[in-house]
Amino acid sequence: MSLFNLKNKSILITGSSRGIGKAIAKHCALHGANVIISSRKADVCQATTDEINELVGEELAHSIPASISEPEQLEQLVLKTREKLGKIDVLICNAATNPFMGSMLDMPSDKFDKVMQNNIKSNQLLCNLVIPEMVERNDGSIIIISSIGGIKGSALLGAYNISKAADIMIVKNIAAEFGSKNIRANSIAPGLIKTDFAKALWENPDILKAVLGNTPMQRIGEPDEIAGAAVMLSSKAGEKNGSS
Repeated sequence: MSLFNLKNKSILITGSSRGIGKAIAKHCALHGANVIISSRKADVCQATTDEINELVGEELAHSIPASISEPEQLEQLVLKTREKLGKIDVLICNAATNPFMGSMLDMPSDKFDKVMQNNIKSNQLLCNLVIPEMVERNDGSIIIISSIGGIKGSALLGAYNISKAADIMIVKNIAAEFGSKNIRANSIAPGLIKTDFAKALWENPDILKAVLGNTPMQRIGEPDEIAGAAVMLSSKAGEKNGSS
């Protein structure tokens, strides 16, 4: 059996109706997993669900809309996932927000709070909701999509980078506390990826030139390239990982 086989795995992925989350859901389903497609808009979730099911030739994708900014909706997301799939083997926290780009001196307080709520607190809440069943089962994987910004400063994305650094620490804490229960916790920290979320960056010629100046391959990444790492960390191939 392939180390990357995900048959009979149930995977909950936030922000999975487009971009990196959609690519992860697609490739997890192609490797046999049941995947939950979740984002704010029900029609977009359903469209992605239908697209993935048509691609894999069976009903492995399931739509459960939810807003990461609403704790009650996150609780319902976990409950409905269990009702539909019976368990949550893998949680992938991909959804995030960045409502401001510019100097931290100019960032309104409410926008700062929104970044912290959506990019940190929602992930912590989701992890806390799924960890108990993983402890009971003595098995589970948690993946948070962080960013290269989580390990470097920025004059344009200060609050976003703070939140992504916190996401890295969330998985380190989970690994430290629950690694002995066979719960793997990892973050994936992409650079600039060609998604709608990052369009303001890669469509800006000056920013793109600066990024490519430090990129040996002289191109930005594609969502499918992040999906491969998520498939690995969700599968038997990633079972020896504690935190990274």
